[in-house]
Amino acid sequence: MTLPLKIAKILVQLINGASIANSLAKNKVIDELVVERIIYRKGKHKKKLELVNKKALQTYLANQLQINDLNKYILALEDKNSSRAEFVKITTDSKKSKERAFKGFLVNSYNCIKAELNNKSIIINPIKGSFIFIHDYESFKIPKEITIIGVENAKNFSQIQEQKYLFKNLNPLFVSRYPQNQNKDFIKWMSSIPNNYLHFGDFDIAGIGIYLNEYKKHLSGKSTFFIPENIKSTLRKSGNRERFNNQKINFQIDSIQESKILNLIEIIKTEKKGLDQEYYIETDSQR
Repeated sequence: MTLPLKIAKILVQLINGASIANSLAKNKVIDELVVERIIYRKGKHKKKLELVNKKALQTYLANQLQINDLNKYILALEDKNSSRAEFVKITTDSKKSKERAFKGFLVNSYNCIKAELNNKSIIINPIKGSFIFIHDYESFKIPKEITIIGVENAKNFSQIQEQKYLFKNLNPLFVSRYPQNQNKDFIKWMSSIPNNYLHFGDFDIAGIGIYLNEYKKHLSGKSTFFIPENIKSTLRKSGNRERFNNQKINFQIDSIQESKILNLIEIIKTEKKGLDQEYYIETDSQR
């Protein structure tokens, strides 16, 4: 995915506080930024775009598009005499780009899991407040009965102890979606093992889009979307209407074969609400 000059200039306007007509910014990058809640579509008919989080936009550009200075990127595209070497330096020469080369992904667990890494036995059981980063994931092996649960929200990933009631019948290993630039490493690993994948994300159109576009299309029949019991009544009682109003479907409903997801989409459309997965973090008073 590349960033066209026109869209780059629109992003600068958004950074400067402008509100841009949605019709002027039709592009996959914009759609992705809306899904990531970095930009939102404003108004009843979602005709305007506004920036939600400037820092998150800068991080996205650096991690996903290797653009570390948007203004220099625009100048380089406008300058026909700009050399390829100069352009590469503008887009990749930074500390952040070096961090992107750091392969692997974060895992967490509330049960002891016997695993193997570089032909040596290890135990996955991080103490509360810490996680394990798997760097040499090519050699990382776990028992086939373990269910891999991908966690979309960083807070949920860091507080899995408070959500174990949701997964009583599973022996889970949790994997964080963030940092998002490590996601390709996880997909490679997940595709190489026989274990099933369960996606734990937000219960809204954006969350379903993340699952379908980032995971399902790569993992096919071994992946499913986690839907808690009583989701309809929970959405009705505790869902957020603004989340529904500000989100746009970025997937083909006709291509979905998971009946539970189709049912969830209908519930979301009927209730006109979305629900953050943080809702399911159990507090001490709830236990």
